Amino acid sequence: MVQLHVKRGDESQFLLNTSVDVPLEDLIQQVAAVYNGRLKVERICGEMTELADHGVALPPNMQGLAEEQILELKLRDDWQDQCVPSGGAEPHKDEVGRRNGHAPNAQMKQVIRRTVEEAKALVSKRQVEAGVSVTMETVREALDLLRGATMIVYPMGLPPHDPIRMELEDRQDLSGTQASLQVITQDQCQLWWAARELQGGRKLHHYVGKNEKTKLVVKIQKKGQGAPAREPLVTEEQQKQMMLQYHRRQEELKKLEAADDDHSYLDSQWSDRQALKRQFQGLTDIKWGPR
Repeated sequence: MVQLHVKRGDESQFLLNTSVDVPLEDLIQQVAAVYNGRLKVERICGEMTELADHGVALPPNMQGLAEEQILELKLRDDWQDQCVPSGGAEPHKDEVGRRNGHAPNAQMKQVIRRTVEEAKALVSKRQVEAGVSVTMETVREALDLLRGATMIVYPMGLPPHDPIRMELEDRQDLSGTQASLQVITQDQCQLWWAARELQGGRKLHHYVGKNEKTKLVVKIQKKGQGAPAREPLVTEEQQKQMMLQYHRRQEELKKLEAADDDHSYLDSQWSDRQALKRQFQGLTDIKWGPR
């Protein structure tokens, strides 16, 4: 089993287990799917936090408008009476004007928030530190958790224009948004290892050998962005430890030098107890070697 440590730039993303015999087209497709799946989970978690605080999304033609403007234009949210959370709603106005301000009660809020934390934990970057790999099954499990929470709180379902429902149904259009800059489609995905692009048409062992017990740091990149920056020879933590050790050594040398200065009189001629005796015996200024 080959373990890939997938990074984007210098930031760790996830671990993925594979084989040296995997075709690189399949590997790139798998890495891109997991990478984009994790982003989807994170986007839904963000929207579900807003859902817990401010209720379902307003229709697109009402979003961002003040109450006076809505009244003046005679706009109406036809989904407000249909999408009522279990246990009743509590008023909590959305200052941004994206959601209707009819939030779930405290118990249902807790259901949403607990589920969000569980889903985030499944695809968290901290899984890298824990040595836990992430697969599409993991991503689907997180999505199923989020879908289940929405069904518990809103048994009648969310409005078709709500970003959460659109994400869960793969209908969300991210074009023109900041989130679209993070997504790497499968046809635009590149994998780099040891400053080399892992190109399709080959298997992984053409680049890394046939040892299955291998750990690789690979970087995911969009086509056209060139080679990613090389990995530093030492990590930031290792560099800190090296600097700390250097400063400790410098302090030790300073203390030793100060101690030598305090005892330097022992090497002086006036402190030599045998100097007078050698002078009487004519043993001073003796030099060895040919003249």
